[in-house]
Amino acid sequence: MKRIRLLLTLFFTAIAAVLMITACSPGGTTSGAGSSKTLTMATSADYPPFEYVSSASGGQEIIGFDVDIAKYIAEKKGYSLQIQNIDFNGLLPALQSKRADFVMAGMTPTEERKKNVDFSDVYYEAKNTIVAKKGSNLTTAASLSGKKVGVQLSSIQEGVAKKIKGVTPVALNRISELVQELKTGRIDAVIMEDTVAKGFTATNTDLEFTVIPNEEQAGSAIAFPKGSALAAEFNPVLKEMIASGKIKELVTKWFGDTLPAAAPKPAK
Repeated sequence: MKRIRLLLTLFFTAIAAVLMITACSPGGTTSGAGSSKTLTMATSADYPPFEYVSSASGGQEIIGFDVDIAKYIAEKKGYSLQIQNIDFNGLLPALQSKRADFVMAGMTPTEERKKNVDFSDVYYEAKNTIVAKKGSNLTTAASLSGKKVGVQLSSIQEGVAKKIKGVTPVALNRISELVQELKTGRIDAVIMEDTVAKGFTATNTDLEFTVIPNEEQAGSAIAFPKGSALAAEFNPVLKEMIASGKIKELVTKWFGDTLPAAAPKPAK
């Protein structure tokens, strides 16, 4: 009996040692935010064509413009990539709590956001639009006075709506929810980016969109936790993608030839 106990003790000790070596080995498989091999990207996958859940995948795959850029950068830098889908207003808290390594969600690097996170260079410039029912004549910021205007919670468009005199902002988590509220008449209009508006109005022919001037920066950038070394890794790849025409290629793929290929020029 003692011999059997001794053999069992030696066996389990050996197993534990193997597991510890595997876990600590530099070549081992790792996952989760902050790991050396896998990067976790957080996004809000309700923002086509930037990021959305593919119906062809049965709700299992997140695809889009931002996802293609993230995959390209990860491959170039030797990382594997996992994607977390969370509400837009939870993205920056996910960075701050180290539950994600970076965020891509068509996010604008505003001065307020820069207080809490770091940003990459801007990789795409977009315009804001008013989406409303056809014939409503809601085509300018001034025409929205006295109206209920939908915006995504914690988005740059929420700030835009709050600055328009007489507007009652209605903030919800997802763009699709806002479109549904608009179609049922519970809100009068929605402010969203032009590329997203183009997609929703194409599938909802009772809606139309009008571009409105941007008073502030409205480009998209990658967000990182404060002090993250990833910004220094990602920026050179973004510059290369812009200079080589890769970003423009992805703009055409996801936004279509009829939309302006508004990729910024490489920084000097």
